[in-house]
Amino acid sequence: MQPLPDITFRFAAPREANAIRAIEFEAGQRFVSVGMTGIADAPPMAPELAERKIAAGEIIVAVDADAICAGFVMFEPQPTRIYVQELDVLTSHAGRRIGAALIEQVAQLAQTRGLAQLVLSTYREVPWNAPYYRRLGFREIEFAELDAALIERRNAHIARGLDESKRVFMQRDLV
Repeated sequence: MQPLPDITFRFAAPREANAIRAIEFEAGQRFVSVGMTGIADAPPMAPELAERKIAAGEIIVAVDADAICAGFVMFEPQPTRIYVQELDVLTSHAGRRIGAALIEQVAQLAQTRGLAQLVLSTYREVPWNAPYYRRLGFREIEFAELDAALIERRNAHIARGLDESKRVFMQRDLV
């Protein structure tokens, strides 16, 4: 992949918690265009969650030449993989492959840790969700393939009110 000359990738700093939350909120507004106003109306992650994930080294940010936090990927290391929890890029920075580069940052991190795959859950039909991740090398995980941890996560999604019939788990093998 071509490097992005005006974008720097690094672990998020504590001072960036509010910027990360603002990016998440702005990214949620895109869902209005596909009739998913519940996502657009949802508040961003709690400040404590952002701070905890930053302290744990589980958020990588993309910073532009003007020191603007342009996007982030939040993830959860697991025994054999990394679970990608969220990927968001500012609308003003869309179309520059920043999201793809953030996924590559996580893939490189996983490989250095000896982990075999990236996994995520996303909306099946939303253009910047499952179709986008397919272009980045992810494949759908059939329901019968879900392990206990992913079934537990699916049940947590249902408990939060997500319509899992519209969602899909996906994986990208790194070996």
